[in-house]
Amino acid sequence: MRHRTVGELMTRDVVRVRRDTPFKEIARLLAENDVTAVPVVDDLDRPAGVVSEADLLRKSADRADPSGRSPVPHLEAWERAKAEGARAEELMSAPAVCARPEWNVVEAARLMEVHHIKRLPVVDETDRLLGIVSRGDLLRIFLRRDDAIRDEITADVLWRTMGLAPSEVTAEVRDGRVELGGSVEFRSLIPVIERLCGSTDGVVSVTGHIDYRNDDAGSSSAGG
Repeated sequence: MRHRTVGELMTRDVVRVRRDTPFKEIARLLAENDVTAVPVVDDLDRPAGVVSEADLLRKSADRADPSGRSPVPHLEAWERAKAEGARAEELMSAPAVCARPEWNVVEAARLMEVHHIKRLPVVDETDRLLGIVSRGDLLRIFLRRDDAIRDEITADVLWRTMGLAPSEVTAEVRDGRVELGGSVEFRSLIPVIERLCGSTDGVVSVTGHIDYRNDDAGSSSAGG
């Protein structure tokens, strides 16, 4: 089985800023390039942090509402420092949480979830910036065609990995949902097959209707 890597999914032409890039220049770059964040890099092109729209908006949120309808929100010290910042190094979220190009989608998605972030700068072995991968980039695996998913499951999962011929176990795919049918020798193989099919890029769900001829899980030896 071959999982798509971060290097395949990332955006390579990355808009970036330096530590001393002023607030208005960052806002202009975000608008002109239709992006919501930019990495902040040092002189060796290594990410030091990321400035997002949310970081910039703290400046507006920290100001009094001229209409008087909403109070000035309470900001922690670090939030107030950002609200008062004028350059990238004062505005950025740091340190930068980065990914490697050889990582798969699961590794990148878990790191985003742990850190509650929407994008990851991608760096090489010397920590130099190679690209950036977003949640939207990771979701592109779910745009795979159903026939491509079915062919991968049939050839890579069922045949090459499990040694099962198409006459033994079948896979039908519709809108990323996999439905398995057929029969295998041992009951213990069924959860393994379902788990491997579920880990195939682009699969949304797996429904199994696989029978077994021998129950090696402990109960009576009957068809499932």
